[in-house]
Amino acid sequence: MKAWIAIPLLASGYLNASEFRTPNCPIGCPSLDIEGNIVIFERLYTLSQNKKTKFADWVAYEVDVLNFGTTTNRTWKNNPLLDENERLEKDDYSGASSKLDIDRGHQAPLASFVGSRYWPTLNYLSNITPQAKGLNQGPWKNLEEAVRDAVGFRENLYVITGTLYLNEMEDLPKADEAHAIPSDYYKIIYDDKGNSAAFLMNQQSTRDTDYCTTKKTISELRAIVPYTIPEGLADSNVIFARLGC
Repeated sequence: MKAWIAIPLLASGYLNASEFRTPNCPIGCPSLDIEGNIVIFERLYTLSQNKKTKFADWVAYEVDVLNFGTTTNRTWKNNPLLDENERLEKDDYSGASSKLDIDRGHQAPLASFVGSRYWPTLNYLSNITPQAKGLNQGPWKNLEEAVRDAVGFRENLYVITGTLYLNEMEDLPKADEAHAIPSDYYKIIYDDKGNSAAFLMNQQSTRDTDYCTTKKTISELRAIVPYTIPEGLADSNVIFARLGC
């Protein structure tokens, strides 16, 4: 049996009328009002690929201690469900690290899933975006670690992480496809009842940025994110406290 399903979302009316629920987003996935996105259901995460930007608009996943393990290698691969005109390839990132000072940033973090047999799917380029090194190696990484520290046996958390295009960014120097690099990122961490903590970070973040200073309310995110965030999410000081904020 295949480990994933891809569904092209072709009509905004269909998207607005439908609600997707998966083990990775149990109270509902974000619904896109953007024509032509492709939603891919992997075993470990669900994502919505934007054909225009060539990156995921959002990635949703569950953080479960049963998937934790020892960090393994990063062998980048193309997602087999995406055609060449729907994604970037490994060579498109050539020279970007030195010229733009960026990393290939996982949206669903590899470190949260290396205990699973399906961990190689985390290295699909559809789960990667160009993230400034200060952001990727600083508050973004530290928040991911805080989420892992906050879960326990039968105390799982869920995450929705998304890309935003609030400011224009420089293109990858060697990419031969049209694309757009995100300027900002958000994360929503929540439990199965919808108790939530939201964060908004930008590409100018430094390594010593405290992720707790990037807190946002769900309503603030709803005003920024250009698609519908699940209605069942609500701000919770309990989740912020579990994350060290």
